[in-house]
Amino acid sequence: MAAVYKKEIRAFANGMIGAITVSFILLLTGIYTWVYSLRLGNPSFALSLSGNFILSANLVYVLVIPVLTMRSVAEEKHTRTDQLLYALPIPMWKVVAAKYFAMLTVLAVPCVVMCFYPILLGSFGTMNYAADYGAILAFFLLGAALAAIGLFISSLTESQVLAAVISLILFLLLFFLPLFAPMIPADAVASLVVFLILAALAAVIVYLMTKNIFVAASVGVVLCAGILLVYIAKPALFTDAVPSILKGVSIFDRMTAFSDGLFDLGAIVFYISTAILFVWLTVQSMEKKRWM
Repeated sequence: MAAVYKKEIRAFANGMIGAITVSFILLLTGIYTWVYSLRLGNPSFALSLSGNFILSANLVYVLVIPVLTMRSVAEEKHTRTDQLLYALPIPMWKVVAAKYFAMLTVLAVPCVVMCFYPILLGSFGTMNYAADYGAILAFFLLGAALAAIGLFISSLTESQVLAAVISLILFLLLFFLPLFAPMIPADAVASLVVFLILAALAAVIVYLMTKNIFVAASVGVVLCAGILLVYIAKPALFTDAVPSILKGVSIFDRMTAFSDGLFDLGAIVFYISTAILFVWLTVQSMEKKRWM
């Protein structure tokens, strides 16, 4: 596991991806700190990370995480070096964990640098250090959750470009989710249609992981049948269901509480749970390729 971790760290350090990720995050957070804290005189570094939707530093993750994660597994599959990973005398989860921890190390570098920002700003006025460092922790965990999602997407394809594009599109959708959710009709039929579409997407993901059309089709049929049965039995459950669920899974929107000086434990748990889930899905995706 340590050997895989060191290999990934060397790849980030010797290539441009690590430098681009660190410098771009520091650039945008520096700009927002200057705008919010220095130019506008707001004594809150947390606001720079999580405030005002578009004008928040977490937008940087939409751009840099796809670049950071695109090569993690897709490159191994494209160059066929993934066969060497399967030959290693360690479980696949340790291989995936090593790759994931290497990406977390890259994300941790700018976050460690940002820990000095509240101290520097404190020389100009009174700072709420607890809120600021809570926001930095949440900012890092948001990146960790998105990195896990990007890692999983990279495990589904051999193309780095395709992995980056899919991640970028998905992250843009997640970022603008707070705007999209109110536009979705709250009636039960609209929710039913959305759930059926999600079931079809789940079947597609299963196919990408297994390359077995029968298994994927079976999953799609079972999910769709289950959704239809629930709708027939209790259609009231579908009323306003999709907007509520979208609001609940809005990964970027959960940073908002930190801009108000609050420590949202639910957001922290959500980010950690999301990261664990998608790392586990990556392990399952890799394990399926072992036997194909």
